[in-house]
Amino acid sequence: MVRVGPTVIADSTSAWRVMETSHPPTWYLPRVDVNERCLRRSPGRSSVCEWKGTATYWDVVTEAGVIEAVGWSYESPTPRFVPITGYLSFMPGQIECSIDGERVLPQAGGFYGGWITTDVVGPFKGEPGSWGW
Repeated sequence: MVRVGPTVIADSTSAWRVMETSHPPTWYLPRVDVNERCLRRSPGRSSVCEWKGTATYWDVVTEAGVIEAVGWSYESPTPRFVPITGYLSFMPGQIECSIDGERVLPQAGGFYGGWITTDVVGPFKGEPGSWGW
């Protein structure tokens, strides 16, 4: 579940868990399980993942305000990541994310979007001393 205060942004039982070397998993939620009224595309923001392709960034808009570029998706991913086309993930360091009722901890460093739960053990990229892994 992804939320801002009492507002549920997304709630899914059909998420994809994506694993990458030296990272905690990142969870991508299908768009049908995301409250589209709370999303707007972040103008002028994108990044490129060598594995997944070009990311599209999303702002979350609620009565509490706007959280810029807190979500991202791959609208035209590379062939190996076609199953997550249009699915969204969110930065747990900026918005409340949970899995099966457990609040997710953010991956260190503020750049990566890994979701850390008690069953996931590091060290992870982004922590002090991990530059260049």
